[in-house]
Amino acid sequence: MKKGIVLKLFLLTTALCTLILVTIFIGQTLFFKQYYANRKVDDIQTNMESFEKEYVQAEGDAQRIKELEQNFYQENTAWITMLDNVGNIKYANDFSVEIQLDPNQNEVFSNRIIQIPLYNFINLEDIQRMKFYLEEGNRIIIDGLQRDDTVIPAILTLENNKVALENRHLSEKLYGKPDTVDPLRKKSSQLYLAGSVKKVQFPEGFNFIYTNHVFIDKIKQFQVELILDEKYNDLAFTEIIDFEQNDIKYKIVIKPTKDVNGKINYIFVMTSLQPVDEAVMMIKDYYIYLIIFVLVLIVLVSLYYSKRISKPLLEINKSTKKIADLDFSEMIPITTKDEIGDLSQNINKLSKTLHLHINQLQADIEKEKQLENTRKEFIAGVSHELKTPLSIMKSCISILEDGVASNKKDYYFKAMAKEVDKMDMLIIDMLELAKFESGTYKMEMDNFYINEVIEYICEQLDSNIREKQLRVHKQLTNIKVVANQHRIEQVITNFITNAIRYTPENERIIISTIEENERVKVCIENKGAHIASQHLEKIWDRFYRGDTSRQRSKGGTGLGLAISKNILELHGVQYGVLNTEDGVLFFFYLNKNV
Repeated sequence: MKKGIVLKLFLLTTALCTLILVTIFIGQTLFFKQYYANRKVDDIQTNMESFEKEYVQAEGDAQRIKELEQNFYQENTAWITMLDNVGNIKYANDFSVEIQLDPNQNEVFSNRIIQIPLYNFINLEDIQRMKFYLEEGNRIIIDGLQRDDTVIPAILTLENNKVALENRHLSEKLYGKPDTVDPLRKKSSQLYLAGSVKKVQFPEGFNFIYTNHVFIDKIKQFQVELILDEKYNDLAFTEIIDFEQNDIKYKIVIKPTKDVNGKINYIFVMTSLQPVDEAVMMIKDYYIYLIIFVLVLIVLVSLYYSKRISKPLLEINKSTKKIADLDFSEMIPITTKDEIGDLSQNINKLSKTLHLHINQLQADIEKEKQLENTRKEFIAGVSHELKTPLSIMKSCISILEDGVASNKKDYYFKAMAKEVDKMDMLIIDMLELAKFESGTYKMEMDNFYINEVIEYICEQLDSNIREKQLRVHKQLTNIKVVANQHRIEQVITNFITNAIRYTPENERIIISTIEENERVKVCIENKGAHIASQHLEKIWDRFYRGDTSRQRSKGGTGLGLAISKNILELHGVQYGVLNTEDGVLFFFYLNKNV
């Protein structure tokens, strides 16, 4: 009787589940995508009204407006900003340049100070590279348009460095593409001004508006259509635009509004439909396999009830004997959905839990031993490193107290200050190393050009290189990599500084990048000195100075290479050091941005 009821319930449940599965599949694949898009736009339009009210209440407080934009993104997964009557982002002073215009060149702008938003010309990734060109006092030529008393630049040319920054959308509309002739090329409203950089402001901290290149690109495109095509000058109602880029569908919502001075502003919103597209594709693929699985399961379930009730009990008895002997290798096959099946599942769960806890306990014990050894080594190393500067300071203090060599007070005070700096550097490196070795540090990845980073670091270390009269040969290729830029800069700085420190005067340092399939090999080789083979693997250890070329007298804390090792291991890349024919080569790999 029980077996018949179970079979009936099984068939009924299977049929009901199959019907629900088919209904959900049809609804999600045919109607969900359009429903999601419409609901998304409706929610955004509703929340735009709240954003507009709070924007007015902010009364031009840039920090408050930034918070409103971030809150809007977190609540709606959509980027939002306010544009002025010429299509510029309002209150974008944190990413702009002030230019003092020359006198007697235009009656409207003569000798005026104007502010130009930089997001139209450079990305956040280019800030470090462009700081040098946008220094205060540098001469600059502005090529663009004039709207009332507003300058809308298309091209900024830095005279001294012969560098041109271009708003691609506007410049192509004004002058045409390089291989075409545009009828708008000689507009009467074109404007040519010259001046000098007075002040440059780059974003401090994280500003997600500038990080979305698609969003910024669409704002620039809207500005061109607003100014030149006059497409949106008569816009009275909210407009919704669909577009697709990189196989991702987006929606743009533009709502005109008036500010307190009666000028037309535009609330500009962009949201991605990628999540729903991905979800629908995955649902289609998922249900194909699921339906196949259900059909196969129905066939296999018919064999379920043919097995004798005693078989699972024998399996339970066999497995529990092994568990009693601390053997957790065998799991009880769950062949029923009744109380025996529940019992089998609970025993399996108990076996897994005991196994995991025993393994975890063993791992914790082993880890504690390793941590204890690490603590002892760390304390011993720190004690040894601090002993020398403390001894020097103690000697200096004794000399000063005894009044010996009173005419050399400045010398001894400088000596003590130097030792304090060394201890400060040691403590900073100790904290850095502890952070990496804690196992909780998360490495955020960036996309950047490795050759630009190396060039920048070489410029920073130029005085050290010239002081030892070293010759640096660079063999770099323009390759974009995926890594944490700040930490990789730290590794390269450590390697190059190490090379400078231990390379004899008038010798060479060779820095190269080698492209290997999907990886890039970064090499720093210093000529004229070797590291003993028995010390090659140990130089990555903290405070290790087995090699005479790495003595304390040459500077450093003995932690630079240990920190570099941890950074590279957190990146999961290969690294190493080896002796070449006439020098030492440090190298590591990075993944290319493909």
